[in-house]
Amino acid sequence: MGIKMKQKALLPSLREKKRYLVYEVISESKFSYKDLKEEITKVFRDIFGLEGLARVGLDFVEHSESKGVIRISTKGLDMLKASFCFVRKINKGDVILRSLGVSGMLKKARNKFILGGEI
Repeated sequence: MGIKMKQKALLPSLREKKRYLVYEVISESKFSYKDLKEEITKVFRDIFGLEGLARVGLDFVEHSESKGVIRISTKGLDMLKASFCFVRKINKGDVILRSLGVSGMLKKARNKFILGGEI
């Protein structure tokens, strides 16, 4: 049994910057949130590779009805938007993914793009 030491927190200047991208799913067919996450991740990995996927820190934050929020590093924002163009089908049903907006704070992203109001 050794002494357990607490790891130091990373300085804010060294942390990776993140953005919250709000998206909308346009589709007539039904599919699960899990299928949507898997398809977006698969397309991103096919285009930019496993290293690209690891580098951008793709994280699905929330999803409600037809809209959702993805957290991603600032470096991967354009790559994620580009990969939305290549998501065409989920469970053999046609689908369109549309980016509604980007914010640096989750609360602002929710209020502005999902709820449609101001802060």
